[in-house]
Amino acid sequence: MTRTTRITWAAASARRLERQFLAKSARTGTPAADVPADVAAAMLGVHAQVLSAAELSVGLRTEDITRVDVRNALWPPASPTAPGTAPSLIKTHGPRGTVHLLPARDLPMWCAALPAIPDGSGSFPPGVRLTEDQAEQVVTAIGDALDGSFLTIDELGEEVVARTGPWAGDLVMPAFQTMWPRWRQVLHRAGHCGALSFGPNRGRKVTYTRPPHFTPLPPEEATRLLVRRYLRAYGPATPQHFARWLAAPPAWAKGLYEELAGAGEIEEVDFEGTPAWVAAGDTGFPAAPERDDLVRGVRLLPYFDAYLIAAQPRELLFPGAAYERALAGGQAGNFPVLLVDGVAAGVWHQLRRGRRTTVTVEPLGRLTARQERELAVRAERVGAVLEARAELVIGEVRVGAHA
Repeated sequence: MTRTTRITWAAASARRLERQFLAKSARTGTPAADVPADVAAAMLGVHAQVLSAAELSVGLRTEDITRVDVRNALWPPASPTAPGTAPSLIKTHGPRGTVHLLPARDLPMWCAALPAIPDGSGSFPPGVRLTEDQAEQVVTAIGDALDGSFLTIDELGEEVVARTGPWAGDLVMPAFQTMWPRWRQVLHRAGHCGALSFGPNRGRKVTYTRPPHFTPLPPEEATRLLVRRYLRAYGPATPQHFARWLAAPPAWAKGLYEELAGAGEIEEVDFEGTPAWVAAGDTGFPAAPERDDLVRGVRLLPYFDAYLIAAQPRELLFPGAAYERALAGGQAGNFPVLLVDGVAAGVWHQLRRGRRTTVTVEPLGRLTARQERELAVRAERVGAVLEARAELVIGEVRVGAHA
């Protein structure tokens, strides 16, 4: 009879925090530009709908990375000694179709796995929807137009219509009390396929470019690798957890887990009395006192931090009052979160004025003197990442959930 490994929440949290650089910070090595990509790889992508939050997600996991280092990893500045340096981070559409920072080296996996996820497309009526042939034409046109260029959405639209036909520019998509051209239906798809990524803003306007060329992995290989990478970062986890993280159909995720289990690539464990899975052979979870050392302490995680969104079960990460205060209708990421000893124990907010930022932290329970001292250090690090001088205030956070 095979004995099932039992894993506790505390042990799982300790390993997740360690692998996420939340127990021990990533050290800046040589070259320093690789560190943001290493952190993003460990997180399986950095949510970047709000770029300043993404900069904090990366910077708070390192010893001395600032927002400038993250932006230089995305858009390396040209210099006489490093002309045309390739980016190590790519800002593009990632998991759940939302904007993420992904390591350039991981694009062969992401840009094969994401398009392979069933998306239930067909939300647009037949007269609006692109045919599959038209969608492929538009994605190809986007990639060709952006190769070596930085274009605004309007400039890109002109190029797409010129390369495909007037049908691509028909204003048929209702959006924000206006109408968008038909071709924009596949903007996320272009990002998932590696034809599009974000460039630096041109004033207040977003620009797009094409990431460095690469060869995608075979789709089946990529999806299996993504499951193993997810389980390494956030396991033990069920197929339902994986599906929720990707916004994928649960039945598809369940079938994928079954395939991997049958091939011996993942194995079942007992996680707090519930069957869950880890990558095959990856059952070495910390035991006390090492486990307690890794979990203990206070940490500040910004809006939409990957750890808050991906770590499951959510009711254990957000226990008691935290489930109501630090979540928005059960949805994670809408509040920056104070972690105390590995679980959500409050919310926080930072407000910048010039070269100063006020970090207001609202604990849900009483902090010890040691925890308050550590919190002051964490707040200082927030300021350092944002290149500002931080002032810590412990009190009520009156800012509502981010949309």
